[in-house]
This record gives sequence, C-alpha cells and structure tokens, in this order.
Amino acid sequence: MATTGTASKSGPGGGTAPATAWRNWAGNVSATPARVVTPASVGELQEVVRRAASDGLRVKAVGTGHSFTSAAATDGVLVRPQALAGIRGIDRAAGTVTVEAGTVLKDLNVALAREGLSLTNMGDIMEQTVSGATSTGTHGTGRDSASLSAQIRALELVTADGRLLTCSEEGDDEERAVFAAARLGIGALGVVTAITFAVEPLFFLTAREEPMAFDRVTAEFDQHVAENEHFEFYWFPHTGNCNTKRNNRSQGPAAPPGAVSAWVEDELLSNGIFQAVNSLGRAVPAAIPGIARIASRALSARTYTDIPYKVYTSPRRVRFVEMEYALPRERAVEALRELKAMVDRSSLRISFPVEVRTAPADDITLSTASGRDTAYIAVHMYKGTPYHAYFTAAEQIFTAHGGRPHWGKVHTRDAEYFARAYPRFGEFTALRDRLDPERVFANDYLRRVLGD
Repeated sequence: MATTGTASKSGPGGGTAPATAWRNWAGNVSATPARVVTPASVGELQEVVRRAASDGLRVKAVGTGHSFTSAAATDGVLVRPQALAGIRGIDRAAGTVTVEAGTVLKDLNVALAREGLSLTNMGDIMEQTVSGATSTGTHGTGRDSASLSAQIRALELVTADGRLLTCSEEGDDEERAVFAAARLGIGALGVVTAITFAVEPLFFLTAREEPMAFDRVTAEFDQHVAENEHFEFYWFPHTGNCNTKRNNRSQGPAAPPGAVSAWVEDELLSNGIFQAVNSLGRAVPAAIPGIARIASRALSARTYTDIPYKVYTSPRRVRFVEMEYALPRERAVEALRELKAMVDRSSLRISFPVEVRTAPADDITLSTASGRDTAYIAVHMYKGTPYHAYFTAAEQIFTAHGGRPHWGKVHTRDAEYFARAYPRFGEFTALRDRLDPERVFANDYLRRVLGD
C-alpha cells in the first residue's frame, strides 16, 4: 500500500500531511501533491474541496493505490479517506448496507459475515477501499451477477462546489442521471463519501478448481459460462495448459481446504514460490517457458466450500502490472486464440498467467460491461519487468475486437476512442460539465480519457 507519512492537524479540513511523494501499489505511478489530507468527517471533506477550489488546486481521492493508471495522481490536494470508514447502517428489510467511502473491502466482508450477510459477487482481492474499487470498475466473474458498481443502490459524494449530493435509482431525473454515471465515476464527478450496496443473507459457495487444456477450455467456454454461476480460467503462456475455477452456490456446510493444503496452495505456491519463480524469470527470461510448463503441469484439482469472500478472494502478495480489456463475450475466444498465437510466435517471455472472466450487461454509463454481455481478458507482467511490448501487442488484439480497457489498469486509449466504444459517453461528459465545470477533480489521466 502507498503511504504518505504522518498526518498532523493543520487548519481546516482534518489532518494535513506535508508534501511527500505518493506511489501506487505496483510502483508504476507516482505523484507529489501539494497537500495530503485525511478528513475525519464529511463536513471536513467538504471544506477541503472548497478550500482547494479557492486556492486553485485540483483534488483527487486515493484509496490503497491498487490502480495501475494515474487516475488518482495529482499535484494538488490528495484526499485519503481512511478515516471515513465503517458501516453506517444495515437495512435488512431493504437488503442494503451503507458504508463510508474509506472502508476496506476486507473489513466490509468480515463485518457483513458477522451480521449473516454478504455481497453477491466480488473481485479476487479485497485490499481496496469501496470507493476506489467501484470508481474504477472492480469486478469478479459471474454469469448473472455483475461488478461491485452494479451492486450499488445509492451513493453520496461531495461535488466541486462543496455540496453533498445523494443519488439513487429512486431520485428525480438529475439524481438518476448522476447515479447512472457516479457508480463508476473514475473520480471525475466528485469525491465519494458513502455507498449503499445491495446485500443478501450469507450463503455458501462450492469451488471446483481443475486443470484443463487450452484448446478444450476455449472450445467449451460458452458451455462453462452457461452451466456455472461463476466461471473463470487462467492460461499459462508458453503452454497449452489452463487452470479453471467454477464457483456455485451450495447448501453447505463449510468444508474449506485443510490448513496445510490451504497454506501450500495459497501461500507457498501462489505467493512464495511464485515470487521466487518471477524473480528468476526477470533475471533469466529464457528460463520462463520451461518454468511455465513445469508449473502448469504441477496443478491438481481441488474442491472446497465456504462463505463467499473466502471463495471469491485470494491473497495477492506478488506485485505486478496489469492490463485488462472487456470484450463482447462472443469475441473473447477468438481474441484469446490470437493472443496465444502472438505469444507463441514472438520472443516475449511471460511468467504471469492470463486471466479470463465474465460479466452480464449492466446499465452504468461507463461500465466496461455497459449494454453488453462481457468477457474480460487480463494480462500481467511481474513488477520491474519491461511490459510495453507485450501490452502493446495485446492491446492491438483487444481493440480490434471492440475492447474497452479497465479504467484502473494500464492502457493507451483516449477520449476519441471511448466516444466510439461507449454509446453513452456524451452523457457522462455532459454531466461532468454540469458538476465540475472548473475541473476541480481533473488530472492528466482524466484529460486523456474524457477530454477537456
């Protein structure tokens, strides 16, 4: 996680730290803000925004820095919402929970489980804040259940003039327009202060992890998606091998992996040995294909049952840089086969698996799944390894298939591309013009992806 030093009280707007460099989790983005603030209340945050606008400074909020883009970078005022954390309230009749923006997903999941509740779907890590995760479009995989942003039922944010705005599906025309966009706002519309999520009674998931050949899993992709509530797979470059994961609801009881086997799979293999293998591959790239063949053949099947967040999520301690594109689901297999062919004929050496997930269409203005059933293909490179050649080649394939890049992961697309990729792009930029005409929340990244 990124750190900003020790905050001290310094005038209005809560804790203010001296200017210091901020760096994201992967280490590929850094910034030096003029001020770093940690407001202790929504009122203090409103004053932070008003004061920054008066001083001619831009404002950006940053969570735990898990985005790979510079979406949160600023040379103005960097807002850290960690003091705005915790559950505000649970409405069991409505099936919702309202949480402060700085709440970390891990803490939310644990707290909900204590209350006998759960989110319906989630991504595979839970170190992000709820506001950071939803603002960039964090998602898991699901046949019927969509991203975290699609599970939002109401939203509260501070706008550029310091107003506190609440929006939901139940509001007036303006509130509904804001709600449609701000559930995934990329930090362009305001600073999110609270989110109301749909939740449901705690349930069990049975996970089946199984090695499978690349040719088989791609040939049967549509079948696997149709037959499972949550299907994903990982292809190991330089091999014809994949690992698949199918998560489906069950009656229980919980039957988690044994303590020893869980440590071996999730810590020793997925983190400890994987870290060592990637370090070796970075030092000796020629060894990567051989290592990949050995590692992918060493996988074995396993089945376990547990509550949702213990099945959906995994510890991720090996740091990397990532690009992910959302493709129309019917184009995913063709694109993936092209990606494999490109890697096979190239001199690239890729030590990280390629991840494939799905999501149903949603109605969020700039969601990567907006208006279409979607498949996600994510490519990764170990931290400190040159990634531009691989990502450039992959991006050419993804864009040729109508791909939309994840807002928080590496890409080179601009506003002209997005205006073609998103039918409702103009709705978002027009709303931004109304809410932030002076671009209090602007930065270089937003200027590139939204225009100015």
